[in-house]
Order: sequence, then structure tokens, then C-alpha cells
Amino acid sequence: MKRVSQLTALALLCGLASFSSVAADMPHSLTLEQVQQQHGAVIDTRVSAFYNGWPQSLSGPSGHEPAALNLSASWLSAMSDEQLAGWAKQHHLAPSAPIALYGSEADNLAVRTRLKKAGYSQVSVLSDALQQAGRLQRLPHFEQLVYPQWIHQLQLGKPIAAAPAGEWKVLEAGWGAPKFFLLNHIPGAGYIDTNEVESEPLWNKVSDDKLKAMLAKHGIRHNTTVILYGRDVYAAARVAQIMLYAGVKDVRILDGGWKTWSDAGLPVERGMPAEVKPAPDFGAPIPGQPQLMVDMEGARGMLHRQDASLVSIRSWPEFIGETSGYSYIKPKGEIAGARWGHAGSDATHMEDFHNPDGTMRSADDIAAMWKQWGILPDQHVAFYCGTGWRASETFMYARAMGWKNVAVYDGGWYEWSSHPQNPVSVGARGPESSR
Repeated sequence: MKRVSQLTALALLCGLASFSSVAADMPHSLTLEQVQQQHGAVIDTRVSAFYNGWPQSLSGPSGHEPAALNLSASWLSAMSDEQLAGWAKQHHLAPSAPIALYGSEADNLAVRTRLKKAGYSQVSVLSDALQQAGRLQRLPHFEQLVYPQWIHQLQLGKPIAAAPAGEWKVLEAGWGAPKFFLLNHIPGAGYIDTNEVESEPLWNKVSDDKLKAMLAKHGIRHNTTVILYGRDVYAAARVAQIMLYAGVKDVRILDGGWKTWSDAGLPVERGMPAEVKPAPDFGAPIPGQPQLMVDMEGARGMLHRQDASLVSIRSWPEFIGETSGYSYIKPKGEIAGARWGHAGSDATHMEDFHNPDGTMRSADDIAAMWKQWGILPDQHVAFYCGTGWRASETFMYARAMGWKNVAVYDGGWYEWSSHPQNPVSVGARGPESSR
């Protein structure tokens, strides 16, 4: 037998010791049943698109594990320790409770490292993740919130999940001239000015005849799949909601907007949009879905009902009347009897609905937030804000979540406050005020 030198033996011993140290630091694994028995938490470390239901491959599983939280490794660089602690507190994560992660090895390691730094000691891997398709949960209409790589694959002609049934268009939506669009935009995208779908004095949607002309100008028929994105998500959502009202059957938005495309490092173009051949006709009556819009009388009829919710998507300072939120809206206050649906820090932000990367927050989080104010999925729900942009964003989220009877009160606070006879509330109040 060949004799092993002392140096070689020492090297072997050091190697074994090093391996043992790494092995000891490697997380053990738990099954979903074991996590549930120990009243622990499961965390999906993938990007929100896959959590919501997009398959990572054409034949791959769709959705997330039951009751799993979404803490994408891609968010960590945007989350301070305080923000991570707030996220954990909001989701009732106890430092001593078992936590099981699933996603790629790299993503799991990044999330585990951050959680351990925050004091969570029992972080392991979910051993049976994404193996039982029947138990996975997803947004009922996840396909309405597309992600950058999906658009890119569509443009390349590659096979994709939830592909458009026929012709499709990508459009950037923004207010006014396409100044940012000229600098960089998604290749092949057109541009739509929000002034084409809404107008003064109240910034309500334009007439149905003008909507018909706008759709024809952009080459859109009722069966064209329209994929919208914006520098601000709610600009795209405003146009999307009005197109759905008009009768375009398949309208989708890029979840997280332009920022997600830019962050993904995908190709961009500069310059003006290409010339578009107008559509000879829409191919269906306009409006195709009039129930998606509520007027002032309809909004008034939804107040103080258990089977309906008129929902304010305005910041708390706007809701309690500290500010109108807009330079051109003078009255302060809120529709008396409306339910607060959250929004953000001011009239131009929607943090309450966004993940750290600007994508839609989890449906469970949003539904829980709304439930506190008596806003429920089986009700007739109409969202409003100042003039319709923020309301349209939540409309698109609720639609993706499978809420069946949702609409936008187009006039919003601007219209309501311009009629002195309409009831108005001012001051802090809770859910009981809407009963």
C-alpha cells in the first residue's frame, strides 16, 4: 500500500475539516408538511412574475406554494435593514420560527444570508418545492401582468406561455409629447399620449366616438392584443382600463413598467415610433364593456352598502382632507362613505401596492389590506382617485386577482368635489365610517 506523506495527510485532514464546516453551515431541508406542522413560513425567492403564475419554462410548474410569501432575492439591494424588518413584521415572521426557502440556489443563499443577519436562525430549504402542480396557487389572470423577458421572447418569435391569440402591439403610454420615449424605448413600441383617452375640464375619458378614432389611428381592433407600459405604471393602466371599456378583449400591462425593462438590460431603441397603418374598423360596438366605468350617480348609489364598495385610491393625507393632492383641484376632503383602499405617500406614488422593484405586491397582501376596510372580492367594487390614474392601476391588479365585478369611477374626487351638494368627509376615520 502506498504510504501517504505527513503533508498529504495534513492536507486531507484540513480539507475534511473545511468540508465539515461548510456542510454544517449548509441549511437542512423541510417538506411543506413539516413546515406547516411547525407553524413556520415558506418564502418564494424568485421574481414576482413566477410567484404570480408565469411558468419558468413552457412545460414548467405555474404558481407558488400554498401561503408562500414572496421575498425575491432581486429586491434585497433595494431594501434597507429597516425595510426588511418591516416586511418581516408585517408578515408575522418570528425569529425562532422555521423558515423554508425555494428558488434557485443563488437566490436562496442571498435571502438566507440576509435573514440570518436579521436574526432569523432557522432558515432552511423547501425540499418538495414546485413538485406538486395541483397544490400551487397563482393569480387567476397572471397573464395580464407581463414581464420583460416575456415581451422580448414574443418579439423574437419564440414559443411563450399565454401567447397572444392573434395580432399584437406594444405601446408606451405617457402624458404629452414622447420626450422620454425618444431617448429610449422598447424596440418596436408605439407611443400613445394619455391626452388621446382623457380630456379636460375634469380629465374624464373622451367620448366613445373619439375612442373609436384613437383606436383606429393606432391600428387596434377589438381582437388585437395590446401590451402597454409606462414610465409610470399608472399611465399605462389608465390607457389599459379605457381600452378594456372600449372593448379591446386582451389588454395587458408590463408589471413594474419601464424600470423593469431597463433593469433587465434588454435591448432599447431611440427615436420616433414607426408609422402605423390605421385599422379600417374596430370590428365590434364601442363601448364593449360599459360596466367597467361608473358615473357620479352610480358612485353615489354604491355608498353605505354591504354588497358594494366605492374605494378611494388616494394617500391618507388626501383621504382625511389635509391636501387635495393636486395643484388644479382646490377642494380638500373625501367622498363621505367611501372606503379607503390605500395608495402611497402622495398623489404621484403607489408604494402601498408595489414590491421594492415596482412590481405588483402579492395578491394576499393587497386583499388583506382591502379587507380591513370591508372591501371584498364578491362585492361590486369601483375604484377612484383624483382623476383616474391610480384607480386604474388598482383596477388592473384586482382584475388580475380574479375580482369579477370591478370598475373605475372615472370622475373621481375632481368631479365629486365640483358639486357642492355631494356629501364630503374631513378628518381621520376608520372603516366604520363607510357602513
